[in-house]
Amino acid sequence: MNVSNSSPITYRGTVYPWQCDHVGHMNVMWYIGKFDEATWHFLHTLGLSPSYLRNNSRGMAAVDQHVSYFRELRAGDIVTVRSTILEIGEKSVRFVHEMFNEETGDLVARTVLKGVHMDTVARKSCPFEDGILEKARSMLIAEQMAASIPESSD
Repeated sequence: MNVSNSSPITYRGTVYPWQCDHVGHMNVMWYIGKFDEATWHFLHTLGLSPSYLRNNSRGMAAVDQHVSYFRELRAGDIVTVRSTILEIGEKSVRFVHEMFNEETGDLVARTVLKGVHMDTVARKSCPFEDGILEKARSMLIAEQMAASIPESSD
C-alpha cells in the first residue's frame, strides 16, 4: 500500500551526516523525528493548528504507533513524507505517514499512528469539533487501502 500521490506532503527534508549511525545509515530516532514533524503539519491540515490547540485548551496524545522500515537512507538523501487518514472517530484519529527517497521515489519507511484529542485542563479525551471531523472525513482514503494496514493488537 502506498499513500496516494494526491495526499498532502507533510514533511520535506534532508538526511544530515550527524543523523547517521556508525554504519552510515540514518538512525531510527531520526525517522521518528521526521514523522513527528509530519504529524504536526498533518494535524494542521485538519484544523488542529498550534493556535487552535492553545486557544481551546486542546491537545493530541499519541496512543499507538507502528513503524516499518523498507530502505536505508544516507547522508544527503532528500526525503518527503505524505500523510493520510485511515479512520476518524469522535475523539481519535488513525493515520499513516509514508517516507520516500525523493531522488529514487522509493518508499523507505511507513508509520501508522493513533492519536486522541484531549482536553488539556480536564486531562481527558474529548470530541473533535464538527468542522475538524468534516475536514478529516473528506480526507479519508479508500476503505480497501485502510484495510490493508493492520490494526493494533490491543
